[in-house]
Amino acid sequence: MVSAKFDVAAVERLGRHLAVRTGAVRVVVSELRRLPHGSVQENWQLRADFEGGVLAGRQHLVLRTNAATRLSESRDKASEFAIMRMVHDAGVTVPEPILCCTDPTVIGESFLLMRWMPGSAEGGAIVDRLPVASRELIAARLAQELATLHAIHPPPAELAMLGPPPRDAAQQRVAEMAQALERRDDPYPVAEWAVRWLIRHAPPPSAPVLCHRDFRTGNYLVDGDRFTALLDWEFAGWSDPAEDIGWFCLGCWRFGAREREAGGLVPRDIFLRAYEAASGTPVDRDRLRFWEVLAALRWLVIALEQRDRCLIGGEASLDLALTGRRPAECELEILMLTEAA
Repeated sequence: MVSAKFDVAAVERLGRHLAVRTGAVRVVVSELRRLPHGSVQENWQLRADFEGGVLAGRQHLVLRTNAATRLSESRDKASEFAIMRMVHDAGVTVPEPILCCTDPTVIGESFLLMRWMPGSAEGGAIVDRLPVASRELIAARLAQELATLHAIHPPPAELAMLGPPPRDAAQQRVAEMAQALERRDDPYPVAEWAVRWLIRHAPPPSAPVLCHRDFRTGNYLVDGDRFTALLDWEFAGWSDPAEDIGWFCLGCWRFGAREREAGGLVPRDIFLRAYEAASGTPVDRDRLRFWEVLAALRWLVIALEQRDRCLIGGEASLDLALTGRRPAECELEILMLTEAA
């Protein structure tokens, strides 16, 4: 079974390309089907038979491509693949990255190929259906994964495409958000208030580490009640480790479980203690508040860009259109977070 997006000729070219890259005599693609979820990238389940080579046998893989339109923050496929390979080798639990193709003549666009991993990333189901003990185990595992990721410091040569690490990640992120708002014709007073608040409450610089920058419920797989993989690395880069924790604690990623601030899984302090134990680094709560406000502002800016992909860019997507309603949620989050500070 193949998809309407890829005609028979494209699938055949894909098979020939995979054969050359893996040393196979022949590769026959039997299934190429779009996986649910994912509004920034497209993930395709790929089943194929490899005759010989390093992947000999029947393989269950995932082909990852860009959507019809993209976010300005998204990295290209070659960069995302290099990041995945680096963190995989460092011990972070990610789908094994297999190869990257930047030749558009194969399927019409760049893509990367990785191992298929069992599980679901559906945030609402993870938050609503798992028992307390399972949520606590998954939260502890995520804290360990994040600590492993944050142990990667610049500058590994493999990640040269990320550029130099910021001297002050907090100031850089605030400047990026302010510039994004200035480019818009429509005013967002609460977002502008957030920028002023962030400037006044900016923490001192910290040593940069490799951050996921989209670390949240919805971007990891759970199989039954077991964590299986951390997904979606197209935003990763050098930053303050508190950026990942603040993003994980953002109210939007709790899927209705407001009282469980850490990803809708557990209260914030439980996750922070697990991260501190795994990383050996204390988490400054005031610093974290700054990054939570920054997370709400960043999600507001991203939601507006997602809306524009639909309304201006012409990508027909109900998910993108509905995301365009999220800025109001972000504004409420900003006001709640800054009310007592």
